[in-house]
Amino acid sequence: MKYLIVLAVLAVAYAIWRGQRSPPSQRPPAPPRIAPPQPMVTCAHCGVHLPRDDALCKDGRSYCSRAHREQGPA
Repeated sequence: MKYLIVLAVLAVAYAIWRGQRSPPSQRPPAPPRIAPPQPMVTCAHCGVHLPRDDALCKDGRSYCSRAHREQGPA
């Protein structure tokens, strides 16, 4: 019984000691990297909007796919 009381006192003392410690300093998480907005173009055949980098061009017009580029403007 004496050992049980000593163990209980030690557990309470440890819990109080853990509660008073300051948490380790942590750096705030870095903000997520967001890609800059890309200029958009419209497909001359179907009107779909897509990034300029993904568009296929022919005769100064932009197309969303090879099939639409071959069919030409609508």
